[in-house]
Amino acid sequence: MTPYRKIEGAKLSVNKKRRAWLLVAVLIVATVILSGCAIPQGTIDLNNPPGAWERFIVYPLAQLLMALHTFIDNLGVPYSWGWAIIVFTVLVKIVTLPLTLKQLQSTKAQQAVQPRLREIQEKYGKDRQKLAEEQMKLYKEAGINPMGGCLPLLVQLPILWGLYQALYVLANPSIGELQNARFFWIPDLSFPSLQVGTSWIGEAFSANNWGMLITYFSLPVLMLLTQMLVQKMAQPAKVAGQQQDSQARMMNQMMFFMPIMFAWITLGLPSGLTLYWTVSNLLAVIQQYFVTGWGGLADWFPFLRKG
Repeated sequence: MTPYRKIEGAKLSVNKKRRAWLLVAVLIVATVILSGCAIPQGTIDLNNPPGAWERFIVYPLAQLLMALHTFIDNLGVPYSWGWAIIVFTVLVKIVTLPLTLKQLQSTKAQQAVQPRLREIQEKYGKDRQKLAEEQMKLYKEAGINPMGGCLPLLVQLPILWGLYQALYVLANPSIGELQNARFFWIPDLSFPSLQVGTSWIGEAFSANNWGMLITYFSLPVLMLLTQMLVQKMAQPAKVAGQQQDSQARMMNQMMFFMPIMFAWITLGLPSGLTLYWTVSNLLAVIQQYFVTGWGGLADWFPFLRKG
């Protein structure tokens, strides 16, 4: 094995590890961000932001949501706050569409090279250095960036954080816009509040308030299911008898661990944010289908496989 091959193989191994650790970092950062850090509290004046983040991100998002709500409400549409959040979600998807398409095209390219990748794994499975070198060469030829799929997630984190804070701003008693805003079976899109967090779960269990539990568990469960659909569609369909390598198995486990963690986090967040997240996932499923097809979702639902 030449030193060059060893270096190239090591680079690919490092890239895979970086991608795995990046996903872990995203999960940790999102957990910290969504845990209640720097939430505007007390009396809020939308015309007097306390800092640059509020001036350019949080308060403009709150004012945009208020404008969308007013417009929809003036049309006589019921549940106007919920629809305002949905329209906002669609606008975010439109703005980030170029980046999303680039990510989906990268995903499609990764799916397309899977047959060649399996051939390489079968041929060089016992020689890890040569295997890593050939995989890296294949990715370069196909123009695939193994880290490309993480960028849209990183871009949307500030939007999630900003929207998260904006919803708390709108639910603040000094603003009072989102409080008791119903959306179909959800009686209050501002619940749970920052003060309540996930404590409502234990209280509802103790009181046998199953209606409340079902109501406010429903959106996090829908978010979890739609997120798992998105993640599975991004993976290539398995080939009968094909074994995944250890790194691929680790990535798959991590990609399914994240939605479960996020679903738990949303149980302590305003339902309006979970509504945004769920609708965003549904739109992502549609986008992904038209670019990459069903992908690995055919593993769960064999009837989706092409005949």
